[in-house]
Amino acid sequence: MTGLEIVLIVLLLLAVVTAARGIRTVPQGEVWTVERFGAFTRLLQPGLNIIIPFIDAVGRRLNVQEVVLDIPEQSVITRDNASVAVDGIVYYRVMDPAKAAYAVQNLQQALTALTMTNIRSVIGEMDLDSTLSGRERINSSLLTILDGATEPWGVKVSRVELRKVEPPENLVRAMNLQMTAERERRATVVRAEGEKAALILAAEGRREAAMRDAEARERLAQAEAAATRMVSEAASGAGEQALRYFISERYVKAFEALGTNPASKLVVVPMESAALAGGIVQALELLRPPGGAPPPRPATTVPGSGPWNQG
Repeated sequence: MTGLEIVLIVLLLLAVVTAARGIRTVPQGEVWTVERFGAFTRLLQPGLNIIIPFIDAVGRRLNVQEVVLDIPEQSVITRDNASVAVDGIVYYRVMDPAKAAYAVQNLQQALTALTMTNIRSVIGEMDLDSTLSGRERINSSLLTILDGATEPWGVKVSRVELRKVEPPENLVRAMNLQMTAERERRATVVRAEGEKAALILAAEGRREAAMRDAEARERLAQAEAAATRMVSEAASGAGEQALRYFISERYVKAFEALGTNPASKLVVVPMESAALAGGIVQALELLRPPGGAPPPRPATTVPGSGPWNQG
């Protein structure tokens, strides 16, 4: 191999190396920085780019897509001295690659530390109940703080989410006991209100029944009074003998019904003729019109007296 051939081979290799160092292909979603002797000069956008070989070099390769950053779990103390375990995620995007490359040394590490610090700060100003129920408010506060703090880095924080906010196990048990007691209290109140309503309805029902019974008694009394008037009028027209027969018949039938009652085993009825006649006279005395002559005492011809045994 002659010297000319060796020079041509060296020149060919040099051309290949120069082309390789001067041509850069940037993938979609990334932006590269160009450094000339260590100083930032420009950005390489996605696609084919040409730089000056041996003078310019690729500095930082930045992802300009939206990035999801996991925030590790940490223990946070609330305002009422309760410890809660908190972790979350942060969505951010690089808006200014030059600032993101050179304004902060390690973007993700710095953003993680900033987020954890502000989580402790925001939750430390809230009590436990507000922390557990106000997750949206915490997310909103963190988003405002982080977006303002990362603006000098050329980063836009678009969303902050707390994934877990859990108190310690002993506090969870106490909260469960409290919740159970509250539910039992509500059930007791509802049951008491139901019993109260039932008692009110029962009292109203008894009152209505009593009113209906009083009305029935009143109508019965009116009917008995009307019947008494009708009997009195009939007696005044038919004479006392008919009335005496009517009362005696009813009196005898009443004793007969008492004696034939299947529920009774032994009935002893002392009945004398004078007593029966006296009862009839008293009944006639009540039916006698005012100012009239007293009715004659009926003659009793029923001999003897004694008990009636009915088995």
